[in-house]
Amino acid sequence: MIQTSTFLFISGTEIAFILFIAIMVFGADKLPEIARGLGKGMRTLKDATNDIKQEITKTAENNGIDTSVTKDVKQEIDKVKEDLEDFTGSVKRKF
Repeated sequence: MIQTSTFLFISGTEIAFILFIAIMVFGADKLPEIARGLGKGMRTLKDATNDIKQEITKTAENNGIDTSVTKDVKQEIDKVKEDLEDFTGSVKRKF
């Protein structure tokens, strides 16, 4: 069995092809500018979602709603993630 590395279910060959098309369409001099803009946009989106989460949590605490439940759920999810990573790590090493 041949295992290829993938990123978001896209193989290395497909990523190279997409980059080639992007260079042909936008030109090599525009790509860093486009990537910088995308990075700033993603950062802005992440900051906005974090602000919304904080505002919801703050409002819930001010209204007397117990927010410790969400912390407990997050801890359980983190435990499951760690267990899954431990399991998949041993499976990946076998290949």
